[in-house]
Amino acid sequence: MKSHKTITRALLVLTLMSMPGLAQDADRLKSVIASDTRTPKNVVRDNYRRPFETLMFLGIEPGMTVVEIWPGSGWYSEILAPYLAGTGLFYAASYDQESTSKYVRRTLKAYSKKFIGKPDIYGEVILTELSSTKTDIAPPGSADMVLTFRSVHSWMKRGYEAVIFDAMYQALKPGGVLGVVEHRGDPDVWQDPQALSGYVNEEYVIDLAEEAGFTLAESSEVNANPKDTADHPEGVWTLPPTLRLKDQDRAYYMDIGESDRMTLKFIKPDE
Repeated sequence: MKSHKTITRALLVLTLMSMPGLAQDADRLKSVIASDTRTPKNVVRDNYRRPFETLMFLGIEPGMTVVEIWPGSGWYSEILAPYLAGTGLFYAASYDQESTSKYVRRTLKAYSKKFIGKPDIYGEVILTELSSTKTDIAPPGSADMVLTFRSVHSWMKRGYEAVIFDAMYQALKPGGVLGVVEHRGDPDVWQDPQALSGYVNEEYVIDLAEEAGFTLAESSEVNANPKDTADHPEGVWTLPPTLRLKDQDRAYYMDIGESDRMTLKFIKPDE
């Protein structure tokens, strides 16, 4: 087992208090997170997703060029786009626009309607595509940061996780940051290469990133949930917000809350 540096929330707060520049950036991020432009149903999940602590740990700053991978309906885009508006660039590397999937087409339409063409709220959101064959998520070597939230298992299910990690590597500048948040599996349980439960072992993710050329810089327990045993009958989707078993043992799963998640910060080495 490799040793990983863990940063606590208390240490993060102390760091911000002692560095005026970071404190100012933190205030900007807090303001965006508290904004009434965010969807109320998204706000109620802050307790599980901890966007402030997560993004500060990963080192986001105004003026950066940031790529969000598979933003879905835009939970994190509601924060990232206005935070970067007017200072940096924000790329949303979403699904293949030629997909025949009804879900994909519906999601793309809703995302575009909400985020594209609303510079007063979100600035310029640059929509790109990411799939097994479309990997130009941003100009090569242009991004300061690439972020992916709970998507690694989806790439594994489709068998092109190595393609995605390579695309993220190519988009980043030397010294750029890859931030990965993913449902964390039990390290003592064999890793299904398709991750059909939705859980991925932390070492497996680290290996995928290192094979693409990344170096692990730090890990954080900011999104940890010790109540999650990662062995539920319907995988991660047993837990909220999906609650795939519906009313069966609902109180039990609500008490567990959302999944235990790894939070990893990788660096693209200087060339």
